[in-house]
Amino acid sequence: MSQTRHVPVMLQRCLDLLAPALEATGPQPPVVVDCTLGLGGHSEALLAAFPAARLVALDRDKEALRLSGERLAPYGDRATLVHAVYDELPEVLERLGIPKVQGVLFDLGVSSMQLDEADRGFAYAQDAPLDMRMDQTTGIGAAEVLNTYPPGELVRILRAYGEEKQAKRIVSAVVREREKEPFSNSARLVELIRDSLPQAAKRTGGNPAKRTFQALRIEVNGELTVLERAVPTAVRSLAIGGRIAVLSYHSLEDRLVKQVFAAGAANTAPPGLPVVPERYQPRLKLLTRGAELPTEEEVAENRRAAPARLRGAQRIREEER
Repeated sequence: MSQTRHVPVMLQRCLDLLAPALEATGPQPPVVVDCTLGLGGHSEALLAAFPAARLVALDRDKEALRLSGERLAPYGDRATLVHAVYDELPEVLERLGIPKVQGVLFDLGVSSMQLDEADRGFAYAQDAPLDMRMDQTTGIGAAEVLNTYPPGELVRILRAYGEEKQAKRIVSAVVREREKEPFSNSARLVELIRDSLPQAAKRTGGNPAKRTFQALRIEVNGELTVLERAVPTAVRSLAIGGRIAVLSYHSLEDRLVKQVFAAGAANTAPPGLPVVPERYQPRLKLLTRGAELPTEEEVAENRRAAPARLRGAQRIREEER
């Protein structure tokens, strides 16, 4: 599989956001964590741009770890690759004996490799087994979700994770069809979604299967549940002056990141205090005004960058115990 087609999203902007924390010189080399290693594009750029830095990179996908391990081999022991989900960051750092880190990067969503490998079942544009697990050694795949979940639960998933307005129609069709024959491949599901949507709904927002596939992927991988735990723990792992950058690809992820950053950057003092005690002072400083978007040039070069939203924050105070 060629790695040349993998173009890291908003790469230079991510490097610029993290640079002040990773260029700092001290007795110990700065540590940067890539929580979503994928094919290693961001990780490779971090190692090249910050020659003093040490990288810890996490991925739940063993194939991604193998491929990026080859890519990052020239950097030797500056790169430590770990098979883990990103909400396991505190345990990973503890095992490695790293108390605090200077930088954290999240590039959420599906990696290019997972989209491009047809047999993983992430892409609705090609027929493949309905799997969608990022770690194929554990958990249940998308076919099992479709074939076994009660109708009400499927409707909830499509609405909550896919923001699909036609969830009831789609689920009625799924339930009717799965009784005839269980689902196993993506093409049948795509066709069913097309057939069950009203004409008006098919005319907007790209492929009509997009939202359903997103919802199934998030459910299969527990993505939002994991992210809800992961971002606060990543913030807590930052040293003072440390920086975090998060790339999201849909509004549900971006909203979670925004909430964590906003809470960290807020003054939590009761109203009316003449002097705000240290324990109520903000712990984070926001580095982006809202979410930053990719440039038109980048989207033209790499269409997968189009939905990206980037937020950054800096750790300015410890948590009060």
